[in-house]
Amino acid sequence: MPENWTGVIYDTASIAGFTALAAARESLDLGIRERGMTGRDDLPVLRVYVTEHTHSHVEKVATVGTTSTTSVDPVARIAGICRAHAVWLHVDAAYAGIAAMVPEFAWLMDGVARADSLVVNPHKWMFVPMDCSVLYVRDEAMVRRAFSLVPEYLTTTDGDVRNYMDYGLQLGRRFRALKLWFVLRGLGAEGIRDRLRAHVVLAQEFASWVRARPDWEILAPHPLSVVCFRYRPGVDGEDELEELNARLLAAVNATGEVFMSHTKIEGRYALRLAVGNIRTGRDDVEAAWNLLRREAAGLAQAARSGA
Repeated sequence: MPENWTGVIYDTASIAGFTALAAARESLDLGIRERGMTGRDDLPVLRVYVTEHTHSHVEKVATVGTTSTTSVDPVARIAGICRAHAVWLHVDAAYAGIAAMVPEFAWLMDGVARADSLVVNPHKWMFVPMDCSVLYVRDEAMVRRAFSLVPEYLTTTDGDVRNYMDYGLQLGRRFRALKLWFVLRGLGAEGIRDRLRAHVVLAQEFASWVRARPDWEILAPHPLSVVCFRYRPGVDGEDELEELNARLLAAVNATGEVFMSHTKIEGRYALRLAVGNIRTGRDDVEAAWNLLRREAAGLAQAARSGA
């Protein structure tokens, strides 16, 4: 990240996104904090522009590593449009942003330096326990303008000390930085990079197994550690394929051996395998693949027998 950016730790990307949205509105200098928005005919129409696979927590402008498929929006091109029209650009890199610390994935941050804010979640793929999301902002003063409200009973003589109650809704804050510090201290930058690389390798190997079987298919590019795929044993109708793969997902998760999720890609139901736990190894991924094939074979056998 550019050295002049400031990072603030929140609990989740949802809160970080909300904070960035409030700062973006404040940057328009519309006097909303002082005068509100109701009944004002001097306000322009405020719009939020979104890309196709944005996360549901807030409708954003750009994403680096979408939740569904880990796709990456062309941030540099979007940033050029935003600069031309004075639009605040918030980039959601909650999952994939961590991978940019690996040299071969530095391209994930292309154009981000021209954005106004960025969120990265160490609790997603940096092995930090849940409740640790970092919002980076180009202009921290804009965040303070949006949220700073100091009643007399909270006024102190601390001078220039940074008070984080001015950076969001919360007055009190947990010591979230401590668990992040433990990971940095325990693994170090190279240790984290090694694990990220290993996870990507495992995901690519899993994708190669899926691609090698004629009754399975990959549904999206998979540059990182998430693979979107489905079982397709000679069934062509999308409704039938969705029902079949939904049943397969339920059967696999019901074993308690692994947990997978699903998404929809251009209307097609997809299963998602995500490699992200610090202890996940090749044996675990291979076991997941064997389990998928076993449960799929069971469904196929039940269909043939009319069950």
